[in-house]
Amino acid sequence: MAPVALAFAVLDAAGDPADLGIVLAARMIPMLCFVLIGGAVADRWPRRTVLVAANLGGGLTQGAVAVVLITGHYDLLLIGALSAANGVLDAFTSPALRGLVPELVPADQLRKANALLSSVRNATKVIGPALAGVLVATAGSGTTIAVDAVSYVLAAALLARLPASPTTAPRRSDVLAGVWRGWGEFRRVRWVWVVTVSSAVMNLAQVGVWQVLGPSLTGQSELWGVVLSVRGVGLLVMSALMYRVVVRRLLATGQLLSGLGALPLFALGFGVQPGWLLIAAFVAGVGFSVSGVAWETSLQEHVDRGMLSRISSIDDLLSFVAIPVGMVAVGPLAELFGAGRVAVVSGVCHLCAAWSSLGFKEVRVLKSV
Repeated sequence: MAPVALAFAVLDAAGDPADLGIVLAARMIPMLCFVLIGGAVADRWPRRTVLVAANLGGGLTQGAVAVVLITGHYDLLLIGALSAANGVLDAFTSPALRGLVPELVPADQLRKANALLSSVRNATKVIGPALAGVLVATAGSGTTIAVDAVSYVLAAALLARLPASPTTAPRRSDVLAGVWRGWGEFRRVRWVWVVTVSSAVMNLAQVGVWQVLGPSLTGQSELWGVVLSVRGVGLLVMSALMYRVVVRRLLATGQLLSGLGALPLFALGFGVQPGWLLIAAFVAGVGFSVSGVAWETSLQEHVDRGMLSRISSIDDLLSFVAIPVGMVAVGPLAELFGAGRVAVVSGVCHLCAAWSSLGFKEVRVLKSV
């Protein structure tokens, strides 16, 4: 809900898209700067505590944004500072959550747990933006962000009910030293860095073309909205099916099917009929869902629990860095070579990045519990 509400709030208050870009960057840059520290903190202190604190902080910062907007005191510097604080808090949330799951369920249930989490996450991607649109139109952007602030507090209350998670790293070690040890472990485990680099290249090739060129290549806002919804349905359906599907070589299967994400890029580039584009979007959603569950489960099953949040934070960092780079580069490339050609080449790069990881034995032979 929040990105939709914030976009309308900033555009309504400032009337300048540049302000929205500044606010979004103000959130992204601190998240990139602090995500490795967030991973080290989550490995050093109880993850439940980290998550509760981060969500309470998120409720405070989003609540402050809501107050500023509801009272009509919009100020770019203030909204940017609050967005930056929220970005810092996000940097602690994702690594801690990834490390928390194996503390709550036995190893042979991790795939099912990740499938359930993925199902809920994908359902919010379908429901959240639509709900935000209704609330913004009826109650206003500030009120919508206030609802988001309440959701952070509710999340903190739910997380506080979880069993206390143990401290996984000695307290005598400082955070920066923990970051360095996490980097050493990341480089040591070959299949981890191979798949992480593969995913970063896929994000670099795919996200910018999809989000920046996709709307113009389809040519119809209504069609583009349907394409996004169908892709979300593919994500949701497959994440639900993954609760039942048992695959021994889960990581290799995920990497193989992640190549399906190239299909909608090819469809956009070649200008196929809308029906084929919708099919490609659905199939891509299926592939991304399998690869997401496979990656989360493989990390939780095979990476040392005391290093899990740090490894996850490095994965997050490379993924987050690749996305804005791709989004910035795709516009000039489209002007030079044409949007359709850029989409096709991006599809080829995505496919090569996904399947190149299968050239490594460690990725092919890793077995799920």
